[in-house]
Amino acid sequence: MKKQLLFIALLASTGALAQKQAPVEKLAATISPKELKAKLSVIAGPEMEGRETATEGQRRAATYIENFFKKIGLQPGATDGKYQMAFPVYQDSLTGSALSVNGNTLIFGKDYNVLSLALSNGNWIAKNFVYAAYGLTDSLNNDFDGLDVKGKWVMILEYKPTDIPDDIYIQYHSYVLNGMASSVKAKGAAGVIIVLKNPGADFAKNAKGSMYLEKSGDVIPVVLVSEATANTLLGASGKSFSELAALTHGVYNAAVALQLQKATNNLQSTNVIGVLPGTDKKGEYVFVTGHYDHLGKKDSVIYYGADDDGSGTTAVLQIARAFVDAKKKGYGPRRTMIFMTVSGEEKGLWGSEYYTDNPTVSLDSASADLNIDMIGRIDTERKLPDTTNYVYVIGHDKLSSDLQKINEAANKYTGLTLDYKFDDPADPNRIYYRSDHFNFARKGVPILFFYDGMLLADYHKPTDTVDKINFALMAKRAQMIFYTAWDIANKDEMLKRDMPLNMPAAQ
Repeated sequence: MKKQLLFIALLASTGALAQKQAPVEKLAATISPKELKAKLSVIAGPEMEGRETATEGQRRAATYIENFFKKIGLQPGATDGKYQMAFPVYQDSLTGSALSVNGNTLIFGKDYNVLSLALSNGNWIAKNFVYAAYGLTDSLNNDFDGLDVKGKWVMILEYKPTDIPDDIYIQYHSYVLNGMASSVKAKGAAGVIIVLKNPGADFAKNAKGSMYLEKSGDVIPVVLVSEATANTLLGASGKSFSELAALTHGVYNAAVALQLQKATNNLQSTNVIGVLPGTDKKGEYVFVTGHYDHLGKKDSVIYYGADDDGSGTTAVLQIARAFVDAKKKGYGPRRTMIFMTVSGEEKGLWGSEYYTDNPTVSLDSASADLNIDMIGRIDTERKLPDTTNYVYVIGHDKLSSDLQKINEAANKYTGLTLDYKFDDPADPNRIYYRSDHFNFARKGVPILFFYDGMLLADYHKPTDTVDKINFALMAKRAQMIFYTAWDIANKDEMLKRDMPLNMPAAQ
């Protein structure tokens, strides 16, 4: 019996030693430029049509990812033995609209439109409205000074913040307008009229509203009008945008009648989840995540999203493959690995929000989430001497004091410059809040987010294509993430949760 126990002990120690001596460099080498390019060429190819959430292109991408997880031998990570976790998405369509001013009927798409983020049902009649120019309220300005807007319609002028580049502003135009309307709504307004400076071609294309995650009945109508319509409402004639801004703030008389009808479509999107069970610590978890959705198609133009975030999605797949290869050769991992590609990130981190609010495992037992969102390009604004051999790391000084030392130790294999500039709480880009790791962090799970910093150049443009990807650098970054995940998955203890979030409140 003693000999048998001794043999078992020796066998166990030999297994532990073998795991410690796993050929991690050979495993990491399978995350190669060739393999990454092959997969990214599919994910960011034309047949995926930009992978917009709750579209056929997104569903095709989800099927591709699921089939890959099946092929390499990952277990399904959603409920009921499925690889895809579905979550509801809603979208309103404007089915009818009518607007008149002083008895004169205005033309939809020429004189006015309706904000796609605030489609409503109902009839509204007003004899007057409050005009508040740009509707600014801050430490230096108060366009509502002396104005009572509660229960009234309010007109404001579109205000473009000077610190937002034009190309970014165009992409998020409706969200900026929604923010303006929300600030007026918070003051008790019954409805909002926003005067657009340059309505442009999109002025007539809002029959279909934006998607949203949760139904809400508390929506006030937001009407978008041209300068000409604003002149009519204000009893002016031919005034320019700047001349309108100079008009007196106050109550203006105009008989306004608005009628809106909408229909709500119940849609669906999914997160794709593959699981590799651990060994002696299989009740603890390491997440590797990236979002596979992008912006889809606008008319016939495809927004390919090769870097954002085809690169992160592809990295998740190839890192998963490396871990599966390790297990087949008898090298762990000790903790259960959960590889998850989420959708809805471009809409507002929806997929990761849904998962972390409805997790398939206890997040208290999650050691870390390593999130990958854009690792295939070079930051065109990067001015430091080391402009190419780098990756931005976000979250290194938050939630766990283990994060930085583990990540930096793993980086000995790749020798990248780990740049922490986006972890500065004063950084205006607020990157910490802009990808799926944030939903894990808000639940207390230590996170690291890996990012290339490509905010300009082809960001959110149709030109974010596969041919722009630096696959050698992308492979190096993905390998470093693999080494980091390997260490976290196999260390004796879970990461400590011993640090505060150390960031200002989300805005």
